[in-house]
Amino acid sequence: MKKILVATEKPFAPAAVAQIKEIVEAAGYSLSLLEKYSSPHELNAAVADVNALIVRSDKVSAEVVAAANELQIVVRAGAGFDNLDLEACTSKNVVAMNTPGQNSNAVAELVFGMMVFQARNQFNGTAGTELRGKKLGIHAYGNVGLYVAKIAKGFGMEVYAFDPFVDDARIKADGIIPVSSVEELYSTCQYVSLHIPANDKTKKSINADLLDKMPEGAVLINTARKEVIDEEGVVALMEKRADFAYLSDIAPDNMAVFEEKFPGRFFFTPKKMGAQTSEANINAGVAAANQIVKFFKNGDETFRVNK
Repeated sequence: MKKILVATEKPFAPAAVAQIKEIVEAAGYSLSLLEKYSSPHELNAAVADVNALIVRSDKVSAEVVAAANELQIVVRAGAGFDNLDLEACTSKNVVAMNTPGQNSNAVAELVFGMMVFQARNQFNGTAGTELRGKKLGIHAYGNVGLYVAKIAKGFGMEVYAFDPFVDDARIKADGIIPVSSVEELYSTCQYVSLHIPANDKTKKSINADLLDKMPEGAVLINTARKEVIDEEGVVALMEKRADFAYLSDIAPDNMAVFEEKFPGRFFFTPKKMGAQTSEANINAGVAAANQIVKFFKNGDETFRVNK
């Protein structure tokens, strides 16, 4: 019998666990839980005899993969997968997957929650501005970008998108204006919502030179990864431009500088919470369970992220 482990330092909601259990047991497999564990050693011990692993933001390091002698597949319940050591998975013939799209609406709604918060001067009682008629740029037009665009259209915003991997015709079909370069996106839009992955090409790519191209009253919203931000460059820009604001659900390493120098011009959530809704929690966990069952039953590798 295949053994599936759900290892979550931050557990799924009980409703999600119940649905995962139902899916796994209906397929004839067994389910084990490791929740709120306090050290990597606990995870290493728990994976020793499992065939499949479901995690959230938990680190599946080379050490974890090495300890999992029977592991065939690991699924990150969520879109980002930089917590998985893909090279280690590949070296041991372990299929690594994510669950793209399951958290998209939750992230998109957080983007707009933060945008409204900043547009109204963080609800400090003074007169703010409206989003209607403003230009919003979407940097990377994937699942989250699509949801952000839909909400923005409802707000009456003029929406632009840049994504070299998405055909302009598809972007236009959604009523969004495609642009040909990242520089054009930032120079055109007062608001930019960031959705790029963190990789060798994108790390620290959002820098002072790029952000300085944004119009007056610029607001950058980051629900991607903090590694893509040149944090020192953002500080330098905000010292230069009193009109610039930075919103993120990933607090920068230099947050103390923001608190000291830029009150009212930044907002960072206490922890990364783009996917922190009950609906997204359930959706991602259920998708992970279904993908594992399809992999074992049919060899389905649709959402594989390693080679």
